[in-house]
Amino acid sequence: MAERKRKRAAEEWERRKRGRRRRMRRREGEGLGKRQVGWAGDPVEALGEEVMGRVMELLDARSVARCTAVSRAWRGVAADDRLWAPKINFILLFVVIFFLIIFIWVFCKEYAAQNINHVYYANMPLVTEEDILKGTHVYSFLKLMMGHGLCAELMAGKAHIPRLTSIRTGSKLSTYSMAIMDGKRSRITKEDLCDHAWEYRFTIAAPEYWRNLDPSWKHTGPPMRRYFHPDGYHSADPHDAVWGGHECAYTVITSFVGDGQIRDHYVRINRWPPLKVSRKDDWSWELSNHLYRYNSIPDADKKGCTGPLFPVW
Repeated sequence: MAERKRKRAAEEWERRKRGRRRRMRRREGEGLGKRQVGWAGDPVEALGEEVMGRVMELLDARSVARCTAVSRAWRGVAADDRLWAPKINFILLFVVIFFLIIFIWVFCKEYAAQNINHVYYANMPLVTEEDILKGTHVYSFLKLMMGHGLCAELMAGKAHIPRLTSIRTGSKLSTYSMAIMDGKRSRITKEDLCDHAWEYRFTIAAPEYWRNLDPSWKHTGPPMRRYFHPDGYHSADPHDAVWGGHECAYTVITSFVGDGQIRDHYVRINRWPPLKVSRKDDWSWELSNHLYRYNSIPDADKKGCTGPLFPVW
């Protein structure tokens, strides 16, 4: 009887022991399953923000931007300034280089189409407009821009050469650019008036008496000439029939409005009608009113060039 009770107690103990082991294995299995599910659902919680930041550093900017839309945790990692700083610098550099290349390409094509027929530079082959438009000699064109070729071709056929092109410290490219801007300038200065000799003619609206004194109107001689002096004096040739030797002074009048815009600009001689200022395609000047007009005489070969030394726009 006692032996039977001891055997039954040992079996009960063994059964409870096996039950405890089964429950422990079940708990371990459930815990392992939870960890696996959690890792697969959110890597930020499993790996940490620092590790995920290192991973996102290897991605491109577009992929990192997409990561910000996953969750708040992902957005906190993907929106970090330390992660975006190198990517933004690279993007900006790429954009700047891209637009710089486009600008140079378009500038070369447009300028070649407008100003170049044939150009030869040093030992380079002949560069034509068609070659540059096709893009086969863009490098040659860029090199030409920095040389004497374009500057010489730009000045060919011009009535006046700006004095600011004689600045030796400037590059050929800056000289070329300033010459273009000066050629479009319609604001005349005292230097422009004094550096040129001027042809003087009457218009058809002038009285017949004055037109009969104008040799160019009757085709009996060259046009009359006028001269402007730095001290404000205005003169003519000694044999001029219209001049008469009277006192004469000139003034350049310029009025401005807001933002530096010119409202009115003209030249007045004594109290006579003002002279409107205009510029021609060959960079020569014209001063005119309803009675007479002044035209600057071409002097491109004048030593030291003409006009102001510093840009006047």
